[in-house]
Amino acid sequence: MSTVSTGRLKVSPQQAGDPLARLMTPPVIAAAVVFVLAFALMFWQVLDRQREISTGQFEDWGHAFIVPFISGFLVWKSRDQLAKVEMRTFWPALPVVLLSIIIYFQSVVLIRSHFPQGAAMLLGLYGSTLLLLGPRAMRHLFLPLAYLSFAITLPESIMLRITFQLQFLASQGAWVMLSVCGLLLDFETELNGNTLKILTADGRELPLNVAEACSGMRMVVAFYALAAGFALGSCRLWWQRATLILLAAPVAVLMNMARVAVLGLVSLVNPDLAAGNAHMVIGTILLFPSIALFFGVVWALNKFVSFDDEQEAAS
Repeated sequence: MSTVSTGRLKVSPQQAGDPLARLMTPPVIAAAVVFVLAFALMFWQVLDRQREISTGQFEDWGHAFIVPFISGFLVWKSRDQLAKVEMRTFWPALPVVLLSIIIYFQSVVLIRSHFPQGAAMLLGLYGSTLLLLGPRAMRHLFLPLAYLSFAITLPESIMLRITFQLQFLASQGAWVMLSVCGLLLDFETELNGNTLKILTADGRELPLNVAEACSGMRMVVAFYALAAGFALGSCRLWWQRATLILLAAPVAVLMNMARVAVLGLVSLVNPDLAAGNAHMVIGTILLFPSIALFFGVVWALNKFVSFDDEQEAAS
């Protein structure tokens, strides 16, 4: 079988017509597997700790399990561009790799904090990719790699500050929604700090506490990750991407207000529905209209931008 020379690789005519085939050769696949195993072994502690955080007491970072798949999808979307790039070793990136290892070991031994460990891991991934593939390939891989930062839990001090503000917004917004509903369903709603109290016409008092779990922190973080994924995967222009990302926080906060208000309404029927598994089910159901809203925004942004507009913006 004849071969065709393409840069430093010799491929068959069928592979030359398929850019993806250049990336799926046995040496490339073997090198990728070795790199992934070595990287996971090196940063196993931070990966295992992130798993515990995402499934344990915080659960605000449960979306961390989905982030790598979205990042992989973004790389897959750029496969044709990557296949056309000449990949070569870029030795100036070696200090970045060494710096990430130093920061990681210091954060493990001295600081003992998860966030700097995660930041060092991402820096090591960036430096290793730049070292092995070169700056031309990094032009297409930078955003997918940067997207992985959504999987790293923020420091607890920042989490507490944001959670407190979100609790306040959730209780205030839910009080407004329940007050409007009370005009139609004949009940009153009182607000005291983060505690709502529904007073029914037959004299019942139904307390509804907006605790940290109801603050919406999980929803806000997940929606930022979702919006960034949609922006990078579905939009080409920078202003489209910025629009989606800016929508993440308002949509998440509004939907969390609606979730607390819905919990208050269902407590009128059965107070047990506002706690336990029913509480989680209601919160999950309300995620779907939010996701549908993002789909609608993506469709609208792409619908009203023609190919000529994209070409003009690119030029």
